[in-house]
Amino acid sequence: MCGRFTLRTPVENLAQSFGADIPPEYIPRYNIAPTQPILSVIAEPDKSHRKISFMRWGLVPPWAKDTSVGMINARAESVAVKPSFKKAFLEARCLIPADGWYEWKHDGKRKQPYYFHLKDNLPFAFAGLWSRWKEKDTGKTLDSCAIITTMANEKAAAIHDRMPVVLSPDIYEAWLDPLMKKTEDLISYLKPFPSEDILAYPVSTVVNSGRVDSPKCIESLENK
Repeated sequence: MCGRFTLRTPVENLAQSFGADIPPEYIPRYNIAPTQPILSVIAEPDKSHRKISFMRWGLVPPWAKDTSVGMINARAESVAVKPSFKKAFLEARCLIPADGWYEWKHDGKRKQPYYFHLKDNLPFAFAGLWSRWKEKDTGKTLDSCAIITTMANEKAAAIHDRMPVVLSPDIYEAWLDPLMKKTEDLISYLKPFPSEDILAYPVSTVVNSGRVDSPKCIESLENK
């Protein structure tokens, strides 16, 4: 699964990487947790440009009675058929900007957090889905999203059996294209990112608390 991640890239670099303006509320984050607002990139219906906005992490399907339902991850193996996700998979895909994520390795009763990032330290995008929920009585809307996960690559598997789907930049346009509805093609993008392009190292358990959001979260224990 993917339950925590980071986005600490300077705003100028983010705008360049994703080809859209970044909301002024953006601040670097070192410990992003479920239910919090996260950046999401979608294509406007006419595909003329991309839009980046904040959505709640935890997808609420349009048919949900209330917002207590919130799924943070969608499995690549079932995303095209599971009722909660299949409509969004065909019609409401998004990019979720990030520059690293955390997984926890079980060591007996102890869980050791590890931080993953790309070797080049550049920002990247998780494959995501989004949904707009509307409250019947007030008409108030909520945009929310989920991160797609897949089987871990060889390096990540030493820590956890799942990992988020990291998309290559050359796939961004096709993933966001609202006219792309070929399930087989879309599923082909949901592969584990190559092990050789990822680095991972153990970090402090301070990241276990969602109240801690500082550079301490990504400091390596290997150099101490």
